[in-house]
Amino acid sequence: MIKVLVVDDSALVRKLLGKVFSEEPGFEVVFARDGLEALAMLAEHRPDVVTLDIHMPQLDGLATLDRIMLERPCPVVMVSSLTAEGAEVTLEALRLGAVDFLPKPGGAVSLKMDEFAPEVIAKVRSAASARLPATRRLAERIRHRVSGATAPPAGRGREPVVMQPRIAPANGMGVVLIGTSTGGPPALEAVLTRLPQGFPWPIVVAQHMPSSFTGPLARRLNGLSKIEVVEVTRQTVLEAGYAYIARGDADIVLANRAGRLVANSTPSEPGYPWHPSTDRLVRSAMDAAPPEQLIGILMTGMGDDGAAAMARMRAAGGRTIAEAEETAVVWGMPGELVKAGGADIVAPVNEIAERLREIMPPCR
Repeated sequence: MIKVLVVDDSALVRKLLGKVFSEEPGFEVVFARDGLEALAMLAEHRPDVVTLDIHMPQLDGLATLDRIMLERPCPVVMVSSLTAEGAEVTLEALRLGAVDFLPKPGGAVSLKMDEFAPEVIAKVRSAASARLPATRRLAERIRHRVSGATAPPAGRGREPVVMQPRIAPANGMGVVLIGTSTGGPPALEAVLTRLPQGFPWPIVVAQHMPSSFTGPLARRLNGLSKIEVVEVTRQTVLEAGYAYIARGDADIVLANRAGRLVANSTPSEPGYPWHPSTDRLVRSAMDAAPPEQLIGILMTGMGDDGAAAMARMRAAGGRTIAEAEETAVVWGMPGELVKAGGADIVAPVNEIAERLREIMPPCR
């Protein structure tokens, strides 16, 4: 039985979500009308998963999440609007410790609940099995227990960097392919912020997200990283020292144009269930470049997107890294790669950047 605490100030949303869970076996649901009520219910009900609205009176979703992560960490799924502001707040929530998010239907929620319900169930089931790293915000939790006060989360700024000339991939230069889903934004931050300015290969990222979220994700990562991070919205020539975030609700494919690798944002295909699709990205990369010029990284995420394609890439001569179970929020995608015998290296997320640099062949 999965115990769910639904936190939302809308009586209609509470009623609709309650109906969704009551019609699905294996769920027990309680409700809170705002963040303060939710915090008071944590100890008594000990939920396995909390769904948390962002905009609430008294204590909003971010402040409530911050308190949950410090006082009684448990998997939290944010319920967010598909707006630029909603995306920014959701990305901050993922940084604070939320494991996933649900885009809230726009307009008349009651009319879209049948479409919304399967995603709610899938996300909450996945969150119930999610791993919260024991070290996540450990110092803040200790300070909170000692002092009883919640310290504001430490901000991170981007150090000034000196711009270097752009270098387009040529023969002998390869590309890094990263696939991730649930828990992905903090994992991407852990990897990309550890790479130096002038990193010699371009990086292409397929992160399962709606299109309204991938632009803000790219901007956030760009502000934290020494490499340049951009969203791909049109045909783009890949350049060393750049990470390219695939646009959400679509796929990203690579092609070789006169010896230069280019990335294209392309409409999703029904044969690929998750988008942007890591499988489709890797398959296209194998058609565009020799396998020895490809390195695949598969990190936290529900399902198996990318596992089969990266296993084939490794068998053909490419190199692969899978995130270790100990740090993955959901060890679905990287776990499937490991089970398929397709991982050269299995490493915790904080070591992936270093391992990547170790296995890269010298550029000619």
